[in-house]
Amino acid sequence: MGKGSGYGKVILFNEHFVVYGIPSVASAINSTTVATVERVKGQLPAPSGKEGSMAGDGWVMEDERPANPGYKAEKFPQQKKSIELVFQAAGVDPRKNPLKILLGGDLIAVGGVGASAAVCVSVARALNEEFKLDFDDKKINEIAFIGDSAYAGTPSGIDNTASTYGGLLWFVKNLQGGPNTMEQLKIKEPLRIVMGNTLLTTNTEAAVAGVRKRKAGQPEKYEAIFAKARELAGKARAALDRYDVAEVGRLMDENHYLLQQIEVSHPMLDELVGIARKNGAAGAKMAGGGLGGYMVALTPEKATQEKVAAAMEKAGFKALKTTIGV
Repeated sequence: MGKGSGYGKVILFNEHFVVYGIPSVASAINSTTVATVERVKGQLPAPSGKEGSMAGDGWVMEDERPANPGYKAEKFPQQKKSIELVFQAAGVDPRKNPLKILLGGDLIAVGGVGASAAVCVSVARALNEEFKLDFDDKKINEIAFIGDSAYAGTPSGIDNTASTYGGLLWFVKNLQGGPNTMEQLKIKEPLRIVMGNTLLTTNTEAAVAGVRKRKAGQPEKYEAIFAKARELAGKARAALDRYDVAEVGRLMDENHYLLQQIEVSHPMLDELVGIARKNGAAGAKMAGGGLGGYMVALTPEKATQEKVAAAMEKAGFKALKTTIGV
């Protein structure tokens, strides 16, 4: 039996803009998806019929991850295609080696935490261990990028990179097809955050396609917004380097406004951002594909983290307290 894991992630700056070669900052969080892969002798068992269970040509999978209501059903076609892409990229043919896959871990499957990339990374690592493929992290990351394309259409690569390597990352997508730029960033000490969950399932592919369509239709407006996002990335990196928490928070607020301008936020995300700011967060913004899913609030003091999370829960949302920069 092979076993592997992939980190969840949060994008602190410039989701969506990253697809167009604008720098982004992301961090792994202390939650993971864990996959096990087991070769099956004889007849494969039928899928259990539970939400998220599925079967393909030579494989069956049970999805025991915690998840937002309806997430697994909504993502079913993309999940199945993704698993098959991971098999192909890893050079594993389940028709010759029938496989049973089990997904678990403590990462909640919902938009904004890199849940799909974490599945791809964890399954790739489990295949690597089971079949003794001797893949390094670079190869695992490449496989996960291919697998994640089933969800995101044209993924930036930041989700699978954060899920594979962990830590705090500066990421720039190479639009000419060459290697992406990825740098591990170091900060003085970890920062506390709260991730607010709208409980709405998101469609990253649709969100990305929407931005592309609007950008093509309003080029001048979008070029001005994108220029601001590029400038903001440099300021954010400098603020993180000098551990200027107040400035990091202010820039998160500014980044949320830019994401609103390209129409990828959601009223519930905006409500959560407002709750976080009202209760003392240094800054807050949507996180991930948008149109639902998660947002992130910077809450450097433990008391603030507790207060913000409690206020979100009181308003009917779910809150995840975690850290970045570990």
